[in-house]
Parts: sequence; C-alpha cells; structure tokens
Amino acid sequence: MISFDEAIEFIRAIAKPLGIETVAISKAAGRVLARPVVARIDSPRSDVSAMDGYAVRDLDTFPVSLRIVGESFAGKGWAGEIAPGECARIFTGAPVPLGADRVVIQENVRREGDLAIIAEPPGSARHIRKRGSDFAAGEELLQSGRSLDARAIVAAAATDVAELAVIRRPRIHILSTGDELAEPGAATGRDDAIPESVSFGVAALADQWGAEWVGRTRLRDDLEAMHEAATAAVAAADVVVVTGGASVGEKDFARAMFEPLGLELIFSNVAIKPGKPVWLGRAREKLVIGLPGNPTSALVTARLLLTPLLAGLTGRPLERPLEWRKLRLASPLDACGPRETFHRARLVKGEAEVLSFQDSGAQKALAEADLLVRQRANSGAIESGSEVDALDF
Repeated sequence: MISFDEAIEFIRAIAKPLGIETVAISKAAGRVLARPVVARIDSPRSDVSAMDGYAVRDLDTFPVSLRIVGESFAGKGWAGEIAPGECARIFTGAPVPLGADRVVIQENVRREGDLAIIAEPPGSARHIRKRGSDFAAGEELLQSGRSLDARAIVAAAATDVAELAVIRRPRIHILSTGDELAEPGAATGRDDAIPESVSFGVAALADQWGAEWVGRTRLRDDLEAMHEAATAAVAAADVVVVTGGASVGEKDFARAMFEPLGLELIFSNVAIKPGKPVWLGRAREKLVIGLPGNPTSALVTARLLLTPLLAGLTGRPLERPLEWRKLRLASPLDACGPRETFHRARLVKGEAEVLSFQDSGAQKALAEADLLVRQRANSGAIESGSEVDALDF
C-alpha cells in the first residue's frame, strides 16, 4: 500500500498531454493552448479616439472656434484631413483623422451649428490610443500552456485568429459495476435495487476538469459481459473509470474484466481514508482507474486522484487541482490512524467545519460538503482553531 503523495508522483509520471487538435475559437473556452497565439494585426488598427468629442489640431490655440468638417465613427472613419481652423466630430473607437493630434471631450465643447467652441485650454490629456499601443502584428500574446479562460479568449480573438491549437481533451468512459444498481428512476420497482449515482458525479467532475465524457455503462456482475464492455470502453476512450467491485468479494470483477486486455497495475491500494481500494493501471495503452463503489469514497478519490490525472492529460500542472489552502478548524479532530484521512467539511464564516456524518456511503452529507480537510497519517488530535490543509471539493 502506498501513500497519497506517492500515488500523485505515479500519476505525474504518466499523465502527459494527449496530443494537439485545432478548434474554432468559439469552442476553445476551458482548453489549454498547445501553441502560442501571435497577433495578425495591430491593436488598435490605427490611432483611435478614447472618448466621444472633437478631433482637433494642437496648432490651433485655445480658446478657439473651429469649423466642423466631418464625422468619424468606429468602423466608418472620416477620410478627410483637418486643416487649420477645422475639427471633426469623433466617437469612441473611431479613427483619428489626418491632421488631428488631440481629442477634446464633448463635455468641454459647446456646439453652435457647424462650429465647435472650445472656451478653455483642453489640458494635457490627448484621449488618443496610438496604433499598436495594445499590441502589434507579430507579437505573441498568449504562451502555449495557457488555460483559455474568459480573459485569454478575449485576447486570442483580438489577434484576428479564427482557430486555436489546443491539447486534445481526454475521452472518458465510465463503467459502473454491481447487481444492486439501477438507473435513476427505475430503482423504486425493485426492493433490492439502489439508484446508480456515482457515475453521474464522476462524469460531472471529469467534465469540470477538461475531459470529454464518451460513454457510461452500467454492468451486472457477469464477468463475460463485463469483459466485453471493458474491451469496448478501452477501444473508445483514453481513460476508463470503473466504479465498484474494488474489494475482495466473490463478484468483485473490476480488475478481472481487464486482465484479458493485458492489464498492468501502476499502483493498487492507497493509504487514504476514504478510498483505500483505489487503483490505477493500463490496458492496451489506455489508462484505467478503479474507484470504490460507495458514493463518498468514489467522489473523494476521484477528486484527489482522477482530477490530477486529467490535469496532466490536458496539459495543466498537477498542482492546479491540488491547491491546498490553510484554514482554521471550526471543531476539534481526533487523532488519525495509519491511513491519511480526508474529512468532508464545509466552509462556514471562513473556517472549515467538518461534517459530523463521515460515512463512506453518505450522499446527503456529500452534497453539503465543499471542502476536504487533510489529516496526516498517525497524527495526533487537532484542536479547534488550529490551521489545517483544505481543498475545494
């Protein structure tokens, strides 16, 4: 049995970006850049006005009355040139006409017919954005490895590129095992059935961390049928997630169904609570991760181990999903046993309040938790008010 930190290092060694694909910029949000974004144009394209007002010449002394000879709009600039004693009405983002080197804001101008009367000197501000003052054609705006959040998408679109080279999303297929499982909505008709819930949570978590969910299969404990499903899942996905069947019962076939596919274990059993039976392996060069069947155990281990795996596959640092922060503990914790424990907790008034119900099968309490509080193996009791490591859950 290995420690949690050792499991993370195994994941770091194998979780490499899957490859590059080109997508439309409208589909690129949340992806990771595989190549830099280089501007095709200057921004602004020309000298433009930063305010609504009047484009004037500095050579005209103030106070002054200037004849209005044109209007310049964003997207429809005025093609003329301003001569001495003239000005042009101009709006924010509009090209500055030839001859003008200042914009006087409209609040400081009185208009009378075709005359613009400027009674006071306009001050030092010119209210002009110079061509290329934001960025110039050929300039690199975004480096490879950048996550394409809303701000990065704005910058990428501004460079006049229609497509972006990004790291391919890992394809995920989820296999849920157990005779007792029924599709949500169908369990009521069977006294011995429970709604299968884990796969939906795992799928949501995988989507949140950049994966593409390509399939979800619920399996009865029939080894031959399970092997067929495993073969199909490995063929279709980059990562296969198996939930349940990770214990030692007579029908725990989670690993056995992959053995004909040449399953090679990377690690098995991690000294954590909950989630000790979690395992990771390869079958036909595809990654297979086995999660416990209990909902809380499955979601905790998925948050701790599946999310860094997906981070690496999508080109993100493994530290991104494992950003622990220091919080004060709202209530004391008993001493920890030989397995590192991740307590479900919630953030209350800036402190970590550990939930009283920590059962591995809990689902109501799971919905209430938004933190995992880390307690090291074999550590002593932790007093209320002490600082602990916490992870957004």
